[in-house]
Amino acid sequence: MPGSCCCGDKKEKAAPLEEEKAPQAAPAEEATPEAPAGEEETFTLTREQMEKMEGLAGQLAAQNDKYLRLAAEYDNYRKRTAKEKESIYQDARLDTIERFLEVYDNLERAVSQPGDEDNAHKKGMSMIFQQLVSVLEKLGVTIVDPVGEAFDPDRHEAVMHTDSEELGENVVSQVFQKGFLLGEKVIRFAKVQVAN
Repeated sequence: MPGSCCCGDKKEKAAPLEEEKAPQAAPAEEATPEAPAGEEETFTLTREQMEKMEGLAGQLAAQNDKYLRLAAEYDNYRKRTAKEKESIYQDARLDTIERFLEVYDNLERAVSQPGDEDNAHKKGMSMIFQQLVSVLEKLGVTIVDPVGEAFDPDRHEAVMHTDSEELGENVVSQVFQKGFLLGEKVIRFAKVQVAN
């Protein structure tokens, strides 16, 4: 029995020794030396590494420049296409309105004929003429009737000259055909007689 006790004691004593060693190993791993909080780590680079870094920085700058140029080109393209769309729309409006000006002239001539004021056909024609004038105004068209105004070569076309002491020089004395503007753009020049 004393032998069996002795072996049992050794096993019991051996287990606690291993347990004692295990807790001591953990603090040894935690005790790694760290750099002081105020100091930064410094690295040494070779010339090859520096050249490689400079090359990469140059490539990054080139790609950034390329991106900025592409973004600027796209912005210009977007603005240009928007402007072209607006221009196409305006040109289509001008062409359409210009086609109706002959109808305007014929209706104006028919309405301005003297006589038959009570005639149903003349009243109907007058109403149609007023409706056309209203539609043109809603489209933004301005009718130019410059009698008594100064002659403006940007809006008027002089087809005749007359000598007049009553009117000043370069004053429109008579309008043969009214002009039309869409905003500031001339659709048709007013055909006028100008006093000298």
